[in-house]
Amino acid sequence: MKKPLTAVAVAVAVLTGGALAGCSVSTPAPAESTRFTTAASNPDNSTESSSPAASTGSGSSAAGGARAACELFNKLVADYAAVSPTDPQGYEDVYTKAQDAKETVSGDLKGLFTSLGLLAIDHSSAAESGGKPSRESEDAVRDAVFANAGTCTAEGVTLRL
Repeated sequence: MKKPLTAVAVAVAVLTGGALAGCSVSTPAPAESTRFTTAASNPDNSTESSSPAASTGSGSSAAGGARAACELFNKLVADYAAVSPTDPQGYEDVYTKAQDAKETVSGDLKGLFTSLGLLAIDHSSAAESGGKPSRESEDAVRDAVFANAGTCTAEGVTLRL
């Protein structure tokens, strides 16, 4: 019963990763300029960042939201690296965490978690047969890291692969 679910999840992840590869690199500049425009138009960001609504939706592009997302990505990458190569459930756990995290961010930061989820679910399927994830899955994570490196570095976080 687990294999059909995994196959469907891989198919969805591959389709999502394909869409990610087509758009993730072209959108960082507008997201950054939007962030700067928002900060310039609201000089008192302290009220906005302390409200609960600021941590969801458009507020996740605020400084604290981006920093938290970048740090969470690094934590999930460490979790992924700690999984035994023959433990499909461990990779599925990372996939689930990445999917949950993806729902808490907006813009290009979603690509970090989408690509990591793709890699984790791909590795889960490969682990059952003793294989490795596809090169495309690994490349999707690398591309997402490069696409978001500027945003995360500006927040004081260096993304890890």
